Amino acid sequence: MHHPLKLAPSLLSADFANLERDVRLCETAGADILHIDVMDGHFVPNITIGPLIVRAIRSKTSLPFDCHLMIENPDRYIPAFAEAGADWISVHVEECKHLHRTLGLIHELGKKAGIVLNPATPLEFAYSAAEHCDFILLMSVNPGFGGQSFIPSFLHRCNTLRTHLDTHGLAHVEIEVDGGVKIDNSAQIYYAGANILVSGSGLFSGDLKENMRLMRCQSESITI
Repeated sequence: MHHPLKLAPSLLSADFANLERDVRLCETAGADILHIDVMDGHFVPNITIGPLIVRAIRSKTSLPFDCHLMIENPDRYIPAFAEAGADWISVHVEECKHLHRTLGLIHELGKKAGIVLNPATPLEFAYSAAEHCDFILLMSVNPGFGGQSFIPSFLHRCNTLRTHLDTHGLAHVEIEVDGGVKIDNSAQIYYAGANILVSGSGLFSGDLKENMRLMRCQSESITI
């Protein structure tokens, strides 16, 4: 099953001195989701934003907030992000000791739950938890910093996961991609089975609205 394309600008590439402006710009430019990378300096070697910033921008847009928790002990912070205004919350399988319990907590808080796999993490981790997910995020770079180059092996990996989901009664589960997503590779990515395309520098470098239009046209021009 191929889900409709959704474009998710990553705030990691926004101008943090003008965050409200860029959040509003994402909405007027036609974004479907706003992707928020949460990094703690432990699970990944970088620090970004926390629940206070999510709360501060929640009233500035009606876009769904997709909070990607690249943090240690995510269970401790999930309620705070949910209360701050996150709509989708994803956690890394590499960090969760009791993954089903964590996904259950996200659902209990009324949010969409997702898991994230780093590029070298076996897909079997996704197979085991997919029935408890609304979406699965496959990293196409090693997490921690924006502006990295796309890892080409993602395409086969994504297609393998999409096939597994479709043949095991899990066609409703969406696949998200994060890392190195640009206008010129978006069609390949969408064709491989990922329908939620997270892009930071690929959209924010230059004219956001025009970049989003081009990425959408490029991706949807393929024959599924």
